[in-house]
Amino acid sequence: MDTRLGEYVDEFTRRDWQTLDPDAVDEPVRIALVGLGWFSREWALPGIERSAFTEATVVTDIDADAVDEVASGTDLTGVTPEAFRTGEVAGEYDAVYVATPNATHLEYVEAAAEQGKAVLCEKPMEVSAERAERLVETCADAGVPLMVGYRMQTDPVVRRLRDLLDAGFVGDPVHVHATMSQTMLGELTGDPDQWRLDPDLSGGCALMDIGIYPLNTTRFVLDSDPVAVSGTTRTEHEAFAGVDEHADFRLEFPDGVAAMCTVSQNAAHASRLEITGTEGRLILDPAFYEREERELAVERGGVRMDVEVDPVHQVEEEFAYFGHHLLTETPIYPDGRHALVDSRALEAVYESAETGEVVRLAE
Repeated sequence: MDTRLGEYVDEFTRRDWQTLDPDAVDEPVRIALVGLGWFSREWALPGIERSAFTEATVVTDIDADAVDEVASGTDLTGVTPEAFRTGEVAGEYDAVYVATPNATHLEYVEAAAEQGKAVLCEKPMEVSAERAERLVETCADAGVPLMVGYRMQTDPVVRRLRDLLDAGFVGDPVHVHATMSQTMLGELTGDPDQWRLDPDLSGGCALMDIGIYPLNTTRFVLDSDPVAVSGTTRTEHEAFAGVDEHADFRLEFPDGVAAMCTVSQNAAHASRLEITGTEGRLILDPAFYEREERELAVERGGVRMDVEVDPVHQVEEEFAYFGHHLLTETPIYPDGRHALVDSRALEAVYESAETGEVVRLAE
């Protein structure tokens, strides 16, 4: 194995984007959380508090009991969604994290932009490309920073994988295989009456909720955008009626590089990203779930090296990046324009599933 690999293994979890000393931060970015589902409670709130560059100050949700439960006994200010939209406590936060059902992102981002607050919006940005475009334009017109919550992009393991690919350790990329699956009704909740199964609120299920992980992560590590897509969707169980339970799709990138992706909301828990090049392979397994340690394998010339690293809190890394870049007034990426590519690609996969045709994307 090339001795240069050591350069990427040493300090594997380094933050290559950080320029500000965390100990020098007297006033971290104050964040209002909009939406108090399981991810906000179990990952976003702890991630914000673990980061030296951010702190949570305000929470809101349509579920008043959830607001009371989260805010009770803390310094957090709990407000109703209406009070948030009218800016009743806007002086208590600098930025807004939107983690509500997909179809409601736009209304909360519009409120945040009107208040002049920076936005971190969960992915996918909205239920359609048209609404996603409106969301991006809203922030641009108001002159507020918009970051989209692709936490894989701030995960050091994924960033090192991209470094290795850029450095040519496996030659030129030829194809990508990516998969992500879970038993959603067992792992997240057993209640079939939830927004992910409502097409009006979610815009779709397997593709929208988890298909975006292999799509965006592949774009990130290849530093390239797909020029055409094709795919199929399948639904078998009654709980998923009206949305896609399983999906597979193919992404065609410039220079003939192809990515084959499979996702499911009702299959054994798994995730994997494999990039095959002209001289070797890079394998991240497990790849996409926030609650799992990642292992990276580099194969070349008949030799395999498994890189084991101390795990990081993925969501801490994401919020640290967001807060750091607001404090240093540095351009934020991934931004809304970047995320629009995903919205259009996902929409095109659904179109392909209906027509059976390959759908070309605007370049």
